[in-house]
Amino acid sequence: MSLQSRIQSGRNDDAAQQSAMADTRETPASERAVDPYAELKSRVHHEVITRLGPRLFSTTNSNDRELAERVGESVAEALAVDKTPLTRQERAQVTREITDDILGYGPLEPFLRDETVTEIMVNGPHKIYIERRGKLTVTNAQFVDDSHLLRIIDKIISRIGRRIDEASPMVDARLPDGSRVNAIIAPLSIKGPALTIRKFRKDPFQMADLIKFGTLTPKSGQFLEACVRGKLNILISGGTGSGKTTTLNVMSSAIPEGERIITVEDAAELQLSQEHVITLETRPANIEGKGQVAIRDLVRNTLRMRPDRIIVGECRGPETVDMLQAMNTGHDGSLTTIHANTPRDAMSRVETLVLTAGVDLPLRAIREQASAAFDLIVQVSRLVDGSRRITHITEVLRMESEVVTMQDIFTAKPVEDREETAHTGNRLLGPLLCTGIKPQFLNKLSSNGVALPAQFFQLDADRPTGPSQAFRRQAS
Repeated sequence: MSLQSRIQSGRNDDAAQQSAMADTRETPASERAVDPYAELKSRVHHEVITRLGPRLFSTTNSNDRELAERVGESVAEALAVDKTPLTRQERAQVTREITDDILGYGPLEPFLRDETVTEIMVNGPHKIYIERRGKLTVTNAQFVDDSHLLRIIDKIISRIGRRIDEASPMVDARLPDGSRVNAIIAPLSIKGPALTIRKFRKDPFQMADLIKFGTLTPKSGQFLEACVRGKLNILISGGTGSGKTTTLNVMSSAIPEGERIITVEDAAELQLSQEHVITLETRPANIEGKGQVAIRDLVRNTLRMRPDRIIVGECRGPETVDMLQAMNTGHDGSLTTIHANTPRDAMSRVETLVLTAGVDLPLRAIREQASAAFDLIVQVSRLVDGSRRITHITEVLRMESEVVTMQDIFTAKPVEDREETAHTGNRLLGPLLCTGIKPQFLNKLSSNGVALPAQFFQLDADRPTGPSQAFRRQAS
């Protein structure tokens, strides 16, 4: 073998070794399908953009169907000119994917149209996961590359006047239907842009739907609706993805018509059916770091807008102080959510969030404010099988010594034998049953025109008797 041949052979071996090392760092090709039409779709996509130009982005074009037909015709013409051999099925698939990419959100469109998909998670351009019935599943869909994914992210957030770039690599946004969007890009996201979409139904859930799903029982649903009509201040507590916003939306539907409702959210998600609703949304800082409007600013402003009800999407910072002040100064019937695992943890987290505002108050004073503000805590949990359940409906009582006393009105107990029966309804958790304790806010309900009979709170027959079923929960 000649010297030149040995040198060339050594280079080939080095190249093969480097390629093998690269394969170990990236996703193996066997796990990632390669789109054979990527180049074709890219050519046709640019051709259609060149043909239609500004008409694609015209805000005066209100006929979406006409625009879709025009794009479809342009894609078909471009494919015919390209003369790439395709079967009828392949041509229809390529046409649909290019149209989705131009008019919609590319590979995400099928999942956005699928009502059974509740969440879409994009981990870089080549990994798209979905949540269906509480379970995560990896899909075969993928973006072409990072720039393709970034283009879709920019299309989503630009419609609501927000931006994402290296100077501002994180953004919270929403789709036109109210679905919540979070995006994060480099340099914060190491393995490519990440996009998370939490979908919301076009027709919001009603209380009857939650009862049908087993989230709560008819009796507890009737109780919650009575508490909302009776203007109790309610805190909905739960972990991430447990269904807090859905529960808040369902409970808000019980607010009577004729009341002025003001909602405050990071990204507007709530879908209230009432007519007199004012929706407020936060605004991030501009490129100069100015112009930010936080939830706390909006909560303060709502007090000057003559609200009958104040609904804060989530308390997660200093705005908790202003929410407590509003509840303690005559704005009854307010609702909000918080991240916590139990009702007791929810009250502790309220204290922590108040302290983040820099309030120089003793802990006892903060606890007194919190116990006076909230009347009821609704605890929502996501079980390991993907189902969402309301596990506690807890009344917040007065201060005793240095602690806030609480008592469970409804609870759902774990099923010991793990057998699915007509009484349990779920093999992991039993139904939400009354503990037999009569709440102390019945006078407040009656003063607002809502009356619940005393026998309503009798111990449910399906619940085992015993001292552990009716108690006041107290912790230091």
